[in-house]
Amino acid sequence: MNNKGFAFSGIASAFLLGTTYFVMANMRPEYSFKYKAISELGSLDAPNLWFWNILGYIIPGLLIAMFSIGLYKYSAKNINSKIPYYGLILSGLFMTLSGIFPADMENRKSTTTILHMIGSYGSYISFLFTAFTYPKIWKKNTNWQPLIKPTLICVWLTIVFGSWYLFFPNIPSVGQRIVFLFYFLWIVISAIRLYKTKTQ
Repeated sequence: MNNKGFAFSGIASAFLLGTTYFVMANMRPEYSFKYKAISELGSLDAPNLWFWNILGYIIPGLLIAMFSIGLYKYSAKNINSKIPYYGLILSGLFMTLSGIFPADMENRKSTTTILHMIGSYGSYISFLFTAFTYPKIWKKNTNWQPLIKPTLICVWLTIVFGSWYLFFPNIPSVGQRIVFLFYFLWIVISAIRLYKTKTQ
């Protein structure tokens, strides 16, 4: 696969999750943007739970893992550090894991809920390793230096809005949507740069 194919994988992951979320959230009048977690679209008691888990988590996660290969291949040549490479792959695979094991909203201590949470938190923590490591690598590549500032802004905003529920407990789920937004914005920005990369 060339750079454009890998770039398409990254962009497609964001498009697929975003589109699936929009469709499924609007299919459920009782589903609240302010109070309901994104995972509740695919929880064990949700209608069409596998529609969300497959198109909202499993496939986007695999696309992110595929995108990670191309991003590292074309932006980190001759670099010994594999942290950003494995970090983004794990982020995608953990997202896939969270889709394979839907949360049980009635039993937060159930095995499937615990595995779902491991997937969710594992995806984000792995992403942080990637997002804070790539800028050090991109400093050595003039073609990728312009990405350092916007991608760091994205990752810091995910951290800031990750604490949203502490300050706005009456609308706790809004922050989660914003975290997802900047997570995928990081991927899309990087994917666009990858798409434009000139290769021999």
